[in-house]
Amino acid sequence: MEPTVVDVPEHSRYEIRDGDRRLGLAAYRRRGTQVVFTHTEVDSSAGHSGLGGRLVRAALDDVRSAGGTVVPMCPFVRGWIERHPEYRDLVVAEA
Repeated sequence: MEPTVVDVPEHSRYEIRDGDRRLGLAAYRRRGTQVVFTHTEVDSSAGHSGLGGRLVRAALDDVRSAGGTVVPMCPFVRGWIERHPEYRDLVVAEA
């Protein structure tokens, strides 16, 4: 099965899942349409490479589709955006 990314707003995070198994998460805080990413983690025993990037890309695509912006406080999210300039337009300075 191909891992999928879902927003789990009741836990303030995006999750990358393989069926019922959570492989990683990107935690956030919402401020209106602004999403502040605070922490990202991926299960190192999952055996999948690139899961963190897939998780961040899907989360940012979701924010973009909702017309939102992001504050990448999480170093992983910040670094991923720096390597993918097509997502820099989503970034705003922390208020």
